[in-house]
Amino acid sequence: MFGDLFEEDFSFISSNRCGKGKKSKPRDSEPPAPRDFTNLSGIKNQGGTCYLNSLLQTLLFTPEFREALFSLGPEELGILDDSSKPDAKVRIIPLQLQRLFAQLLLLDQQAASTTDLTDSFGWNSNEEMRQHDVQELNRILFSALETSLVGTSGHDLINRLYHGIVVNQIVCKECKNISERQEDFLDLTVAVKGVAGLEEALWNMYVEEEYFENENLYRCGACDKLVEASKSAKLRKLPPFLTISLLRFNFDFEKCERYKETSCYTFPIQINLRPFCEQTEMDDSEYMYELFSVIIHKGGCYGGHYHVYIRDVDELGNWQLQEEEGRLIEDKALRDAENAKEVENPLAVLKGILSEEESTQIPVDQLGQKLLEKKGVSWNKKYRKQYGALRKYLQNHPQIFQFSPDENKVGLKEKHKLLFKSDSQGQGLQSPPQKNDVQWNSEKKPTRLQDSSAGSHWFDLNDSKVQPIKEKDIEKQFQGKESAYMLFYRKSQLKRPPEARGNPRYQIPEHLLNEMNAANTELQKKRVECDSANHGIDLHLHLSSCYEFHNGALHPSLTWKESVVDLTIDRRKTLGDLRQSVFQMLESWEGDRILSIAKPLPAGLHLYQILDGDELTLDGIGLADGADIFVWNGKEVGGTKVMTGPDHEPVVVNVLRLAEYNEGGKGQHFTESQHVFSCSTKLGDLCRALAPSGGIILKNGSGPDKEAKNWEVFLEEDMKETVKSVGLTDGCSVLILDSHDQSFVNASSGNLTAFTYDISWLQVKDFCRTENGEKHVKITATIETVMSDIKMKAIQELQLEEELANDSCLRPVSGNGKLLSPVPEDYTVKEAELKMGSLLGLCHGKAPTSTQLFLYFIVGSDQNASPEMEIVVEETASVKECLNLMLEKSGLSGDNWHLRRIDWCYEAGEALSQENATLKELNVCRGDTLVITEGKLPPKGFLKIPVWWFTSSSRVKHGGNAGDQVNGMT
Repeated sequence: MFGDLFEEDFSFISSNRCGKGKKSKPRDSEPPAPRDFTNLSGIKNQGGTCYLNSLLQTLLFTPEFREALFSLGPEELGILDDSSKPDAKVRIIPLQLQRLFAQLLLLDQQAASTTDLTDSFGWNSNEEMRQHDVQELNRILFSALETSLVGTSGHDLINRLYHGIVVNQIVCKECKNISERQEDFLDLTVAVKGVAGLEEALWNMYVEEEYFENENLYRCGACDKLVEASKSAKLRKLPPFLTISLLRFNFDFEKCERYKETSCYTFPIQINLRPFCEQTEMDDSEYMYELFSVIIHKGGCYGGHYHVYIRDVDELGNWQLQEEEGRLIEDKALRDAENAKEVENPLAVLKGILSEEESTQIPVDQLGQKLLEKKGVSWNKKYRKQYGALRKYLQNHPQIFQFSPDENKVGLKEKHKLLFKSDSQGQGLQSPPQKNDVQWNSEKKPTRLQDSSAGSHWFDLNDSKVQPIKEKDIEKQFQGKESAYMLFYRKSQLKRPPEARGNPRYQIPEHLLNEMNAANTELQKKRVECDSANHGIDLHLHLSSCYEFHNGALHPSLTWKESVVDLTIDRRKTLGDLRQSVFQMLESWEGDRILSIAKPLPAGLHLYQILDGDELTLDGIGLADGADIFVWNGKEVGGTKVMTGPDHEPVVVNVLRLAEYNEGGKGQHFTESQHVFSCSTKLGDLCRALAPSGGIILKNGSGPDKEAKNWEVFLEEDMKETVKSVGLTDGCSVLILDSHDQSFVNASSGNLTAFTYDISWLQVKDFCRTENGEKHVKITATIETVMSDIKMKAIQELQLEEELANDSCLRPVSGNGKLLSPVPEDYTVKEAELKMGSLLGLCHGKAPTSTQLFLYFIVGSDQNASPEMEIVVEETASVKECLNLMLEKSGLSGDNWHLRRIDWCYEAGEALSQENATLKELNVCRGDTLVITEGKLPPKGFLKIPVWWFTSSSRVKHGGNAGDQVNGMT
């Protein structure tokens, strides 16, 4: 099953195998947690190594095994530092096993790592993640150790402790000849199916006889014939340590599948093996064995988890349990009655989990995992629907839970931790020692918690977790999915020397003692550093001598580095300690020294409350990591009185105004500036400061580029409110509109009616009064503004007679100064196809309606000889009616006149020969130019086509006549 596991051991030369293929191990940012009150170390699970951990703990708590291993010195095993040398003889597995045992005994950590040991096995990451059978591992590990220790004084270590002999005998009924065969064993495998317990299984194996009779006869070697005989097996030699494997896993041949036998299977704490032995004449003490380890399997035949119950023979651990069962039951019933509602309340569950942790804080994700392990159900499944996400729930109870600065770890506040422990443990239990104050020292025997009963005690070692149990708890492992899988007995005659009792340093080699002492010193150093890092906070001290007060806030007069002094201090220290540290740093300071909380705001540095109460801790007053402290005299900075507190916070407001027209520009046309006001400033004062000549002020908390519906007008009743009460905060925008821009505000709702990015300017020039010369005004407008409103605004701004409104129109002015077609007054800027910033002329005459056409016309084909005239006609007028109106306006008469369009060469082109057709039907548009010509119309189908001649150097235009031949074509 394990493949080439331990392959390295079959050659005594390391050949640099240790370093090959070794996967990198991430270094934890924090040192491992110290041991808990049991004073025993667990073993970390590498992913699927719980079976290995259980076996290693059993070997560790077999004192005779570990002492025999420790007796092998570097002269026999070599040293690990030489493992990379090609010619060095280093026995890596026993050396790593020695080192692991020393760590488990002496290193002050909650759980040891088996990484180096499994690396010496040659395991890869897949092997560490796969779970194997602990019974098979036991045999392979012993075999590897035997092979690795060949040629040393420990070559017989395994045989000396675990080797036994079974003898199988067949007795002939006729000649009484005895045929026997010996079998060596390091462990015994006993049946579980159909057997009530261990003693019955051993009776079936070593007391019951099998008979050869009737058709099933035995051929006797002495008689040389088939005879009746009896067959039996006996234990000929008993080892000091008896390992028994229980056949929990079987195969169902009917279903063709494996299954786990979970029926009740008892085993005694003490057992007398005399009935099962070949020799029975010795004293009972020679046959008495005591149970000291039970490896337990939880799960099915295809997977599960191993942990181990171990009797602490040398009393190395601290054991204490509440013996007053009656009071425990009574207290539990009382708590259940009082806290029936708390059963489903996650607060009590989370407090219970965190109170059991030795670390001050644990990762939030790890807390969720521990909840799953404790309750068998995840937070999301049981509590999320009612209480929300786990992190959010913890944040909602700041009076109980305390987060790390980065909010990745959480723990109980000290008061709640102590209260919960005293409530949950009772008066008879001792709280775990404060690890911040006392380092566990491997050189001294730790204070031991003694139970009232005599003898060594039992512990449950479940990977990293170690907890005391009672001897009767073993009975719970007789049956079920979680049940005993391997049993380890030791001879009752094996007595431990008094000096080994409670002494983890007993028989450990000096070099390992020194290594562990050095490791403990380094661990303590790292814990101090980590504790300082976890509780240390960085404060930024701002010195008033380096600051100036202007524009509503404090600003450094020097560079930031010169104005700020950084100070690191333990959050558990008092405000008095902080004050003393600050004053020591500023020995040259003269005058009062006041410390105030400061906060950088967009406007600058602002001061809040003065720190007072020297007996309070920094954590208690809520001083967080990265906090800013201002050192000053408490009154003024640079001769300017400074207002402090949240009521005087400076607020930076973005002030928008409509910008001057930018020719050709697109999008919003604003100027933007920032102004600072105290949040206690009255809104009326703000308005007078921003719009001294009056106008409208609107606010938008979302910024200037949002929809118009987000802009709200400040009403008259708002003027008595403060900047803070009306909701103006840093980054809010206000829009200043002059008094003549009130058309953009819907008075009924107080909202802006147009998008701010549509607001711009149109220029209007006066063509009605010659004395005005080049006078023109800029009119605010949007793409939805109606032309009649623009005209009225222009008349008002130009201070013209109001009667002019009935006899004037707006006409776009082209780039060369020509007045273009008047714009219908019911058109919007968008419908009139005007660009923002366009120049309009205010001219005499009524503007055409949306059903009328404004047309230009000339008489004759020569534009230079005939002035361009204008006319307004209905689009439903016929060609003949239009021609008559033009003739009337030009003073002409006669029937020989015709209308033509201006062609693409700006000459008289296509004739409008259908006299009864309407202008609309002939697609005559507003602003078109028509030509009145005299003479006969050309025959139908003939066109006047301009003809071009091309030469190698130039192109000459020739105006051909109707019927001219072009390139040989008519």
